[in-house]
Amino acid sequence: MNTVFTRASKTLAAAVAVGLLATASFAEPIKLRMGSATSDSDNDVYKIAYLELKKALEAAAPGEFDVSFFPNRQLGDEKEMMQGMQLGTLDMAIVTNSVIANVVPQFVVNDLPFLYADQDKAAKVLDSALGDDLLAELDSKGIVGLAYCESGYRHMLNNIRPVTSKEDVVGAKYRVMQSPIFIGMFENLGGNPVPMAWGDTITAFQQGAIDGLEVPAWVVAAANLDEIASYMSLTKHVYSVAPVMISKASYGRLSDSQKTALKAAAKSACGVQRTRSAGLEGEILDGLRAAGRIEINDVTEPAPFREAMQPVYEGYRDKIGSERLDAWLAALSD
Repeated sequence: MNTVFTRASKTLAAAVAVGLLATASFAEPIKLRMGSATSDSDNDVYKIAYLELKKALEAAAPGEFDVSFFPNRQLGDEKEMMQGMQLGTLDMAIVTNSVIANVVPQFVVNDLPFLYADQDKAAKVLDSALGDDLLAELDSKGIVGLAYCESGYRHMLNNIRPVTSKEDVVGAKYRVMQSPIFIGMFENLGGNPVPMAWGDTITAFQQGAIDGLEVPAWVVAAANLDEIASYMSLTKHVYSVAPVMISKASYGRLSDSQKTALKAAAKSACGVQRTRSAGLEGEILDGLRAAGRIEINDVTEPAPFREAMQPVYEGYRDKIGSERLDAWLAALSD
């Protein structure tokens, strides 16, 4: 009887094991919707981030995630996507740093003008404990920060003269985003900032209501700005950080191993995306130079520009946090 019972027990155990394996094999992947305000172009830096994230996730956790991408503001503009993640109605998004700073003021540190001299300097801080601590500030808002991608450096275009020194900005009317930090930047350079919605900018530039504007190189190419601007100066005055984030509600649905896999995949994806983004900017600038419609110059002495920004830095010390700002600047000066 014991023998029969033992055999039955073994048979039952085997059946349970097979059942569990079958359940694991056919478990539904975690479905996550990821939003973006930019285009669906294969050269769009936000789409590149999504594709690299998808690839890294499949390598780290095969079959466990199903991430779908919704570009072109299909899930709302960046402000609405931030709100969606806070409410738990949107899973993931990649959002411009300045929009995040409206929700978590400490993020304004990334928008400080002339802060990041090059990508390596930016990566040194963003991929360190300092960068992780900043991402952690999102937790109290119902969002989990995963990693820092980018949308590239912003440069100055105008129809007056090349910008080679800060004196070349004096008196010029530049369209800026409707953001106090961008207004302060041009005021401290002696320019006349004109806050303006993007939809009005190109017409204003063509009609001479403004003398210049500031955008990344990919916007110059996409909007054919080289056809209406005479000069493009590679001022690199703001490095546009674009973090990848997930709603805390969606993150809470993941197992511990899936959380680890997602964070690692996001960091890997953003590292690749930043490299690809830099390469794309080089290709775009080569194309603009070859077309010959706009004069492009490098800014070889950025230090005077950065020195002129000290009042701006100090003006945001309280928002950023004094210790954080000092630690950020110390890390960048090494």
